Amino acid sequence: MAEKIRRNLMLREYDVKETPSGKQTIFSIKFIKKNGEIVFMPRAVACGLTANMSKNSIRGVVPIDKHGNKMSHNTSVSNDAIIEWNGMEVIL
Repeated sequence: MAEKIRRNLMLREYDVKETPSGKQTIFSIKFIKKNGEIVFMPRAVACGLTANMSKNSIRGVVPIDKHGNKMSHNTSVSNDAIIEWNGMEVIL
């Protein structure tokens, strides 16, 4: 059985944007897009969005390579669409 994490704890971890040494916090995330496609980002970091993230219940993520360079554009993800966080199943 896979480990599980509550969504509120996952969102708290997401909100920690930097390590104590000042580097961006890296995480893996799996979510479902509006069209039903499942997206897995094995290495990603938090990013800002133009929308009010907490009011709209969304978060911004961007995939990175092993050197920490952006690989794609910023992606907005609904909190309800996140199904996996750092290898753990996200539950309510």
